[in-house]
Amino acid sequence: MRIGELAARAGVSVRSLRYYEEQGLLRSTRSTSGQRHYTEEEVERVTFIQRMYAAGLSSRTIAEVLPCVETPSEEHSDAALERMAQERDRLSEHIAELTRTRDKLDELVAVARAYRESLRLPAAG
Repeated sequence: MRIGELAARAGVSVRSLRYYEEQGLLRSTRSTSGQRHYTEEEVERVTFIQRMYAAGLSSRTIAEVLPCVETPSEEHSDAALERMAQERDRLSEHIAELTRTRDKLDELVAVARAYRESLRLPAAG
């Protein structure tokens, strides 16, 4: 199938498919006129790639996990699970850092509100 059909069937843009190829996540064959052609299996592959992106994984991480799909084995599965666990830990730390930042901002907002309220109070005198 051609790139437009794959894009439509997988629910992604043609631009995304070209990006996936640039990143080594997707492969195509080329016709003599240079048009990309994909197999039926690529629909499922693109859907899998989309799920990985939706989970917050980078294209580099997805490339590390894809061997589990391409050539399933216990070794590849273990490597993919380990890599996804590392990404989860990274995301958890990022969430914790964002929470700390939000808490600091809440403190600043409270100080600013208190200051604003003090401007409303009549001066003692």
